[in-house]
Amino acid sequence: MPSIDMPLEELERYRPDVAEPDDFAELWSTTLAEARALPLDLVVTPVATDLRLIDVHDVEFAGFAGDRIKAWYLRPAGVTGPLPVIVEYNGYGGGRGLPHERLGFVAAGYAYLFMDTRGQGSTWGSGGSTPDPHGSGPALPGFMTRGVLDIRGYYYRRLFTDAVRAVDAARSLDGVDPDRVVVTGGSQGGGITLAVAGLVDGLAGVMADVPFLAHVQRGVEVALTDPYAEIVRYLAVHRDHAEQVFRTLSYVDGVNHARRASAPALFSVALLDATCPPSTVYAAYRAYAGPKEIAVYRFNDHEGGQAYQLARQLTWLRTTLGH
Repeated sequence: MPSIDMPLEELERYRPDVAEPDDFAELWSTTLAEARALPLDLVVTPVATDLRLIDVHDVEFAGFAGDRIKAWYLRPAGVTGPLPVIVEYNGYGGGRGLPHERLGFVAAGYAYLFMDTRGQGSTWGSGGSTPDPHGSGPALPGFMTRGVLDIRGYYYRRLFTDAVRAVDAARSLDGVDPDRVVVTGGSQGGGITLAVAGLVDGLAGVMADVPFLAHVQRGVEVALTDPYAEIVRYLAVHRDHAEQVFRTLSYVDGVNHARRASAPALFSVALLDATCPPSTVYAAYRAYAGPKEIAVYRFNDHEGGQAYQLARQLTWLRTTLGH
């Protein structure tokens, strides 16, 4: 069976010892308490489009440090009553784009919130609209090393906090059932999904596709491409920073968040994935504490299942949510 990493039978047994800082829980509890001490300040504005079967809304809410975060809120037009809501997070470098680009979940009858990613949106896709007003120390181009010497200033501490607040926003939207929130995303979005799964109580489901930011140290050691390679290039220059860097990364590692998750989960992995190596995905999958299953794409790289995985997700959602 093809693999760039380990044979499937080894992957299915793979359960590495991933370091977790002693103050991991305290750091995240304090971070989220500080964010939630500020008003959510949710603003929902209807947007006129030519999508006749879908209602579109522009959304803003307060994320990390009260920074304004943008999102799209879509729902089937003319449908009354509270719907389950899918909250989706984007891949590395992308922004929220345009509302007609992501209609699959809405067409299946779900409410849908797609969060913009602070500071990203100019690498691929149709753009983003949320700035990241916080600076960092010396960093490599990209996002992986922004503030990487201290978790308190690290980029992903801000982004994960935004993602938690996106769930808070989704639960506050008109026409949403706050007890049936599912979080999802692929690659970076999958890593964010795992973090939210461990940080937010009461989720109805978790769908993490080819997740990034899991078993991060191994990803840095074996991945062939960015974003993990950003860390490699940074440490090739800052040779004495490895211990600090990997300590910071352990706070965002999906394995450590997966240990705290309890909602039913559907993962996916691609055995030829050079960006998020299969062993890193399986490390998070094996650590995940809730009910779980995984879709394996034997012959695919980082694109994973794409439309095949969406079809599987829709079936899984129907079964899991009874919608």
